[in-house]
Amino acid sequence: MADEIFNSVIENFTFDIKNSLRLLPNIFKKNIEEIRLRVNSPLSVYSMGKDYFVTIDGKVAENSEEGLIIDLEQINKTFQIVCNYSIYALSEEVKNGFITIKGGHRVGIGGKVIYGNSGIESIKNISSLNFRIAREKKGISNEVIKYLLRGNDFINTLIISPPQCGKTTLLRDIIRNLSYGMKEYNLRGFKVGLIDERSEIAGVFNGIPQKDVGIRTDILDSCNKSSGIMIMIRAMSPEIIAVDEIGGSDDISAIEDATRAGIKLIATIHGHSIDDIRNRKSLSYLFNANIFKRYIVLDKSRGVGTIKEVLDSSTLINLIKKEGNV
Repeated sequence: MADEIFNSVIENFTFDIKNSLRLLPNIFKKNIEEIRLRVNSPLSVYSMGKDYFVTIDGKVAENSEEGLIIDLEQINKTFQIVCNYSIYALSEEVKNGFITIKGGHRVGIGGKVIYGNSGIESIKNISSLNFRIAREKKGISNEVIKYLLRGNDFINTLIISPPQCGKTTLLRDIIRNLSYGMKEYNLRGFKVGLIDERSEIAGVFNGIPQKDVGIRTDILDSCNKSSGIMIMIRAMSPEIIAVDEIGGSDDISAIEDATRAGIKLIATIHGHSIDDIRNRKSLSYLFNANIFKRYIVLDKSRGVGTIKEVLDSSTLINLIKKEGNV
């Protein structure tokens, strides 16, 4: 399956880049998280927690001088392929700085930002592309779900994680389990409203989710969190709302509205620890009002996606350690 994912992604590259990537050792193909093109810089991949440069014959090198140098023509051709040779049709996505491709993978865009009266209108003179490979890991939340329940009901949960520690992957699988339900915990399926602002969780492509987020999940794709939460409350009657990477004051206000409406929440936020988050002035309300009852803290101590702690909000006791599971 990992090879199928990798092969589908590299179909978006020009012939020479595709050939170099195809020759990579299998261990890199199975673990690649990012493939990055920068003008006049070597082709690079991020795999197994480290950046590597790719040579013309598909070898990996830590020396940048050995890597396949990417020129502007290769970037422009790759961008045309990603846009299916119709950049105008994807102009709304482009101005947001990324394009979602088949499979739910996201292509980040670097270049000259063009502003208009309503804000960013486009990105031109593309100088870099970052292919972020989305992989599902079904079942990774199976064991942690029990700590997020009170009886047969879900309780508000915040996932705290540094970048590239698997928070979105974990969030996706929690949503999937909540939506389907879990017989082992006698857990019914919930109606879940997913606000997928960056098209990372469900990976919607042409209106179809590329990732399994469950049979009872409604998705608002490419919608900002504050607007999306209000739309879900007014129109979709969710029991649980899921959002990725909260932080702004508008997000906090919308979360408050959702809790007033009796809707449960699961969200993620960038951070290294519970103290890191609660010391941020913009987030103090979440803690003072005890909005979230559980905090999941991730790190890379045993690889990407390591669940370091599951904390109870009232005691800040690590529930996993308490039960001897660490």
